[in-house]
Amino acid sequence: MKSVTFRWARPVAALAALAVISSCGLPQVGPNKRQIYAGSVQREGDAFVIAVNDRVTRAIAVAPALGFSESFKNAGRVGSDTIQPGDILGITVYENVDDPLLGVEGAPATLLEEVQVDGAGFIFIPYAGRIRAAGNTPEAIRRVITQKLGEQTPDPQVEVRRAAGDGSTVSLIGSIGAQGVYPIERPTRTLAAMLARAGGVTIIPEIAQVTVIRNGQRGKIWFQDLYDHPELDIALRPGDRILVEEDTRSFTALGATGGQARVPFESQNLSLLEGIAQVGGLSPLSADPTGVFVFRNEPEEVAEQVLGRSDLTGAQRMVYVTDLTKPNGMFMARDFVIRDGDTIYVTEAPFTQWSKVISAITGTAGSADSITSLTSG
Repeated sequence: MKSVTFRWARPVAALAALAVISSCGLPQVGPNKRQIYAGSVQREGDAFVIAVNDRVTRAIAVAPALGFSESFKNAGRVGSDTIQPGDILGITVYENVDDPLLGVEGAPATLLEEVQVDGAGFIFIPYAGRIRAAGNTPEAIRRVITQKLGEQTPDPQVEVRRAAGDGSTVSLIGSIGAQGVYPIERPTRTLAAMLARAGGVTIIPEIAQVTVIRNGQRGKIWFQDLYDHPELDIALRPGDRILVEEDTRSFTALGATGGQARVPFESQNLSLLEGIAQVGGLSPLSADPTGVFVFRNEPEEVAEQVLGRSDLTGAQRMVYVTDLTKPNGMFMARDFVIRDGDTIYVTEAPFTQWSKVISAITGTAGSADSITSLTSG
């Protein structure tokens, strides 16, 4: 009687397991294709689900442009001998008289070392008075001093030297060889030269960004663009602040991929195909190559161009789907541009869910066999 009773244990357990699975669902790495499409606007959801094609890749192929404004690019180079407030001057006066005006009797020259230009841009020279130095060159100041002293001593010979002080300087911070404050000198009057003077960048050049802040304005460029576009090697101005930092853009990879993580960009421009490759490609055991999705909040103007309409308001939730099994699927993935904040999600293949069902049933049936064996014993 026992053997007859427990003979039905396995099928009953299997049916019970299938019932539980049907009612509770199976574990998933995320939504499947059917569930994603169920959330589309066409089905009373709040996201537009769009199949990627050539028109879509062209419409979304926009990226935030980096560059300098015209005021930055058109600024002329500061003369290497242009004096600024805070600079230090050395002045020597030669007087061809026995009783010199500035020096002592018998001394051929009078040395005025370390005459500092004050905050208002002036210097003071005995018997010549207060002279404006900022914005002038040493030659211009020499002529002014010579004229003023010439009224009191015959034919003075004046020599003016400029030593870089704290007036014509810029500050460099971030991923640079040697952070600090550097004077603008003859060899370092442009951005590229100043970066080289500070030891160059210490991060991968492909993802290095350079920001220049000047009088409340800022411009940002890629470090490599300094060499690809010479017009971006702008002239520096006293007080400029230069920041070198790594690209902070990233995307998130989820689902049946080789790795699920927040992934930083490794190049200036990143395609969907490259993004998948960065996380180890598709999972060979579970990925569905027909269900590669990109989730994004698309700006209003781009969303209208993609959808071919003009009645949208504000950013729109967009879900782009790519089928890699199509003849041009790999090309679509190669041409689709990933942007900062995107989420790449790959759905599981249908057979993966079926395998989970089979595993759950066979596992439950195995438990039923164990129960039968124990009861029979």
